[in-house]
Amino acid sequence: MARKRNRQSEQFIRSALANTWDYTDYEDMLTEIALSRFEWDGLPDTCDERYLEKALFFNGKAVYCRDEVAGDLTLKVALGDRMGVYGIPNSWSACNNGYTLKCDTTNSVLIFNNYKMKPTYQVILNYAMRLYELDRTIDVNVGAQKTPVLILCDENERLSMENLYTQYEGNRPVIFGKKGLSLDNFEVLKTDAPYVSDKIYDLKVNIFNEALTVLGISNVSIEKRERLVSDEVSRAMGGTMANRMSYMSMREKAVDKINKMFGTNITIKFRADVEDGMVDEESLDEDEDKLESAMKMSALAKSKEKRG
Repeated sequence: MARKRNRQSEQFIRSALANTWDYTDYEDMLTEIALSRFEWDGLPDTCDERYLEKALFFNGKAVYCRDEVAGDLTLKVALGDRMGVYGIPNSWSACNNGYTLKCDTTNSVLIFNNYKMKPTYQVILNYAMRLYELDRTIDVNVGAQKTPVLILCDENERLSMENLYTQYEGNRPVIFGKKGLSLDNFEVLKTDAPYVSDKIYDLKVNIFNEALTVLGISNVSIEKRERLVSDEVSRAMGGTMANRMSYMSMREKAVDKINKMFGTNITIKFRADVEDGMVDEESLDEDEDKLESAMKMSALAKSKEKRG
């Protein structure tokens, strides 16, 4: 009985570790993508772009301020209680690792992650969970193709059946059973689990592309064999650009205020993505025509060689 519990415990631990690793991989991947979307040019050396984007990512807001000793800083922010007419506090505190600097509209600028001041991290957690669930479902479905059987047996034969199944699962070319094993005391049922991993994978790709769309990152979520024309690509990017604008607009507004208040020359832009690598349709058509012509010439040359 103890051996049975140990085996079940090991299986549970392996499954739990696989779940954790899979979920963590997606969380880390999407977090890295989200944090590296924007490029801040012209920030003073005392400001940290990575820390600024982390503050926006996890907290939904940050602050640009100037310390008399440390210089310009981009830090996390704790908002005050007194709200202005537009629902924005009149005062706040820049803070990090015990450091605190009292700020207001005269000596600092609030930076919002988006119009709702909502952290991106919440979005990442949602999509990481959905992608992880699909990945594990694929693993289970693929495993069911390898071992699509259900064994019914008496309890006193359970250990023998488990040992035999272990050999079967390990791809043993020959499986040996004890001579006294009764074939009347157990029954094997085929589960006939349908193979749906390919469909689940397609769904996973669509959900991953959806996550990119929510983050404002270019992707083509429409899958078909022929090449998409430019109009189709533009329409497919509509949701991407709309989501990107919320993040981009708040950063641009903050940059304008920072430059006016502190005399800096900071700029913000979305890092280059698939749009920068798009080629116009005419160029693609010309390349295809050249390739087709070259293939015809090659086939003609081979045909002449055979006749010769």
